Amino acid sequence: MAVARPRPGRPEIVAGTVLLSAGGTGGHLFPAEALAHVLVARGWTIHLATDHRVEAYGQSFPAAETHIIRSATPSVKSPLVMLSAAWSLYGGYRQAKGVIRRIRPDVAVGFGGYPTVPPMLAAAHLGVPTIVHDANAVLGRANRLLAPRVTALATSFASVGHADGLKTRVVQTGNPVRQAVIEASRVPYDPPSPGSTLKLVVFGGSQGARYFSDVMPPALEALGADKRAWLSIVQQCRPEDLERVQSAYARLGVVAELAPFFRDLPARIAASQLVLCRSGASTVSELSVIGRPGIMVPLPHAIDQDQSVNASVLAKAGGGWIVPQAELTADRLAGDIAAFLDAPERLVEAARAARSVGRPDAVERLADLVEEIAGRKRGKSPS
Repeated sequence: MAVARPRPGRPEIVAGTVLLSAGGTGGHLFPAEALAHVLVARGWTIHLATDHRVEAYGQSFPAAETHIIRSATPSVKSPLVMLSAAWSLYGGYRQAKGVIRRIRPDVAVGFGGYPTVPPMLAAAHLGVPTIVHDANAVLGRANRLLAPRVTALATSFASVGHADGLKTRVVQTGNPVRQAVIEASRVPYDPPSPGSTLKLVVFGGSQGARYFSDVMPPALEALGADKRAWLSIVQQCRPEDLERVQSAYARLGVVAELAPFFRDLPARIAASQLVLCRSGASTVSELSVIGRPGIMVPLPHAIDQDQSVNASVLAKAGGGWIVPQAELTADRLAGDIAAFLDAPERLVEAARAARSVGRPDAVERLADLVEEIAGRKRGKSPS
């Protein structure tokens, strides 16, 4: 497996246009956004192909144009849904071909999710060099479809599931993190001590936020008033859960700040001493780059269990703990928090271990790969 490394003395090249493609969730868009900022700083023009969800996560994306491409997610459970999805993807493919013929990119880079399938297939068929980046330790389904057809497969981890037979095109770059995460990584860890406040940050996307909203109040009640007094909590809650969680915390006398979404989440993580979270690839990457210990609760029932595999990388390094959702009862969580309050030195050691596996230079590595791939076929353009 090749490893892309920043080249301090890299030769000057004439920058052109890069088409980035990503599904409309934060896990796909945030790495693409990080790469976009670096490439723009290097002189490249960025176009983004995605879906309508970009409105929630893509406000800071430095794209010259954003192209909303038709797509859908196939389902093997329903032939009718599968047929409808195939028709939508084909429509998106034809739409993407028109965009590519107009903007004439030097290279196309996809970050996963089915919205990447039409533009990446169109780019490959039109002779544009292509790169797929997968943030997870298991290739996503859309990327599995695309990987055999692209020029290079960039990965976050040294070993990636479902990448058999693709080793000659695999390059480990790490998972790009946003500039806000790099800035947060400069904040030193504030070591907790017995008898002092423990700063806990709780987040987990839509499904994680609901589960944590259900389990945290009874866990804190089981913790007891003496230990609750030492907690300061920042927690993501779904809008419909905010009032009930606020009421529960007020009754328990818990100091907490609750919101449906924190735009400054990297800074919140940096200010924390312990994180309770899901284990999506972006979350694991951000914990390791910032260097904060996490109790990681992988999304259950995932077909490929990618979040469990992601979390295992951090857990094996000693930078966090995996607790399956079925085992995260209120009593279990209360016991874990109490143990950390009594022995906070465990958190200090885990924070150090988490930082040891972080890749803050991943975005530079990926940008170098993009320029290398673009340079190989410079002069050729889609017809």
